Amino acid sequence: MSTVPSAGLAPLRVDGRLDRLRGLLDPAGLDALLVTSHTNVRYLTGFTGSAGSLWVDVDRAVLVTDGRYRDQAPDQVAAAGAVADVVVVSGGDRSPITSLAAERSRVGLEAGSITWSEQLRLVDLLSGPPVATDGLVEGLRELKDEGEVDRIAEAAAIADEALAAVLPSILAGAVEEEIATALDHAVRSGGASDRAFETIVAAGPNSALPHARPGPRPMLDGDLVVCDFGAMVDGYRSDMTRSLRIGGTGTGRAADLLGAVLDAQLAGLAVVADGVPIAEVDAACRSTLEAAGLGDAFSHGTGHGVGLDIHEGPAVSSTSTGTLRAGQVVTVEPGAYLGGFGGVRWEDTVLVTADGHRRLTLSPKEL
Repeated sequence: MSTVPSAGLAPLRVDGRLDRLRGLLDPAGLDALLVTSHTNVRYLTGFTGSAGSLWVDVDRAVLVTDGRYRDQAPDQVAAAGAVADVVVVSGGDRSPITSLAAERSRVGLEAGSITWSEQLRLVDLLSGPPVATDGLVEGLRELKDEGEVDRIAEAAAIADEALAAVLPSILAGAVEEEIATALDHAVRSGGASDRAFETIVAAGPNSALPHARPGPRPMLDGDLVVCDFGAMVDGYRSDMTRSLRIGGTGTGRAADLLGAVLDAQLAGLAVVADGVPIAEVDAACRSTLEAAGLGDAFSHGTGHGVGLDIHEGPAVSSTSTGTLRAGQVVTVEPGAYLGGFGGVRWEDTVLVTADGHRRLTLSPKEL
């Protein structure tokens, strides 16, 4: 989280996040939680460094990092509004956490991020066996505040502008790698701190691979092309996919595929609203493609949450059991992939609202 808010964006503040986490400790059977995921440490304190762990119990929060962040850590914690809640210890001194761990019998460890060696070291310090936890902080991260939404929306706008700048270059003879590089450059030139993830540009048969990597193959007349990319602003990401065809008339197999998948995406978007079972979004997309005879060609889930990570909760799939909540930011991205021919995916990042949703990625979806 930046110490200086981007111009025109609501400031990022972490006030209240630690208290919300503390409210989850006792129901989870915990006296304390040791946060080792760097993304979760960032969310709770504002500290963006690559080394650090955060002890949280009902009385205190202690951020331990090394000497490289002696000045950065307290400055960022203060700028994010957590200075009254977090004690910062730098220089590599882990004794505060060591002493705190010895006082607590039910200490939770983040199973998805703590190393095996760190777990073994802590076992000897704790007065009771550590408790594996999954998703305590990640669950809090699902609901975005105004500052978070502003940054995701800004990242989406930068990606929209980048695609508009590069789209005229997507012609017969263009090379996937070169188009991907052009999108990355346009994203950075547009004000993003980085791309959101490794950009996908896939043409012709490569477009039938959902996570194809850009290669040296020149695009040919009639090729389907999938562009999946995003931007990052103050650590927050956007995600968008647009599909097109090089040349051609507007009829035929490629045009039918573009239209069918777009129909599926629009059906899924129409369902998105607060209180809607998440699986219904997937079902709306999937049933539309099944009706078009493309059910078997849809080989992945319909979407995912977006924020500090490009893939975070909630997952949008047929097996999702929760309901959408206002404040969540999710993608809706059905696809259909025909091996040896090509594939199509349409994707938008949307904010769930009380009465529906607000689309954050606004690039046209023209057939």
